[in-house]
Amino acid sequence: MKLTHKTVEAARCPAGKKDVLLFDSETRGFGLRVGASGAKIFLAQYSTPAGKRRVPLGSFGAVTVEQARREAKAILGDAAKGLDPAADRAREKKKAPPYLVRTLVDGWAAAREGDRRESYLREAVLCIRRNLPGWLDLPAADITTGEAVRALDRVRQEKGVVTANRTLAYARAAFGWAARRQAIPANPLKGIERPGRETSRDRVLTIDELGAIWRATETLGWPFGAFARALMLTLARRSEVAGMRWGEIAPDFSTWTLPASRAKNGRAHVTHLSEPVRGILRGTARFAGNPHVFAGQGAKPIAAFNYAKAALDRILAEQGHDLPAWRFHDFRRAGVTWLAGAGFPPHVCDKLLNHVGGTISGVAAVYQRAEFLPERARALDAWAAAVLAAAEGKAEPANVVALRQSSAA
Repeated sequence: MKLTHKTVEAARCPAGKKDVLLFDSETRGFGLRVGASGAKIFLAQYSTPAGKRRVPLGSFGAVTVEQARREAKAILGDAAKGLDPAADRAREKKKAPPYLVRTLVDGWAAAREGDRRESYLREAVLCIRRNLPGWLDLPAADITTGEAVRALDRVRQEKGVVTANRTLAYARAAFGWAARRQAIPANPLKGIERPGRETSRDRVLTIDELGAIWRATETLGWPFGAFARALMLTLARRSEVAGMRWGEIAPDFSTWTLPASRAKNGRAHVTHLSEPVRGILRGTARFAGNPHVFAGQGAKPIAAFNYAKAALDRILAEQGHDLPAWRFHDFRRAGVTWLAGAGFPPHVCDKLLNHVGGTISGVAAVYQRAEFLPERARALDAWAAAVLAAAEGKAEPANVVALRQSSAA
């Protein structure tokens, strides 16, 4: 049987057997091992005075049939000259340091720079390190599908479905990259089902709850207190605000321009900065060698969001507030919900959140390219005034009515 994409795809291991070897009718010594689990590994087999040798060439899907065939021909050609490629590889493997999962993840992230958003790669690396810490110093080739399933089940049990699903997605992408480069025999996460189905959150923080959180951030201290307040008032995404750079801020602190490379939808986005946000920025020190407003270690932005959230919850509890399950991301939903109630139109809210679709979509979106910057500025000013009024225990500020009338006109 000639090994082709179609025949390899259709190959199955007979019931009751651990695996089966299928050899190509065109290239002698080029074969495929099909396991009972469905795993399919290409190999090159040749004979030596000491017996048969088999060299794995990668898994089907990570490498194509033709890629594996070319590699097999090269190995079989060396064997025909009296060489022993399998023994040579074994000796080289013993000399080389083990290819650790830590190295794999860092290599994948470095290779994807420019292809994926900076915020995506940063979050992906942190997610894998945080949720699969026991893997980091293990040889990547030793991770099995069974161990991956068990690890993801633990993540789901301890941290929830969403975190487990994200961990699977990031780790599968990293291991897939390594498998395609033949740095590991196969991707152990390929074909694993998501740990669970995610449900859409509908938690809407009330203006009074937001006021309580604001007061708690004043006790939290820098940088997380300032970060949480900026996050609340800009209605931007957590990673976008955390990665905010001084070079993205207008000289007069009037606007913040998120570059397309950092935006979730790949589109640059201008955010009006209300006066309270400008005050936060004016009071924030700049650190040499770190371009970020909310500077972390070295040249990196802050990242310990779980720590900040836990600290805020402790402060809230001490201040007599018990807020049921909330997240930083809930600020966005709370903000647009309040703005809608204050009379700001949906298309303005969509633009504030930098959503591509929303209320203006389809053919209308092709022709409607207005960014509604003045309306967005009025909305964020009104939102900031409402949050600060709630933080001070006051009623809704009087100027909200005027702003509502102006934006709806």
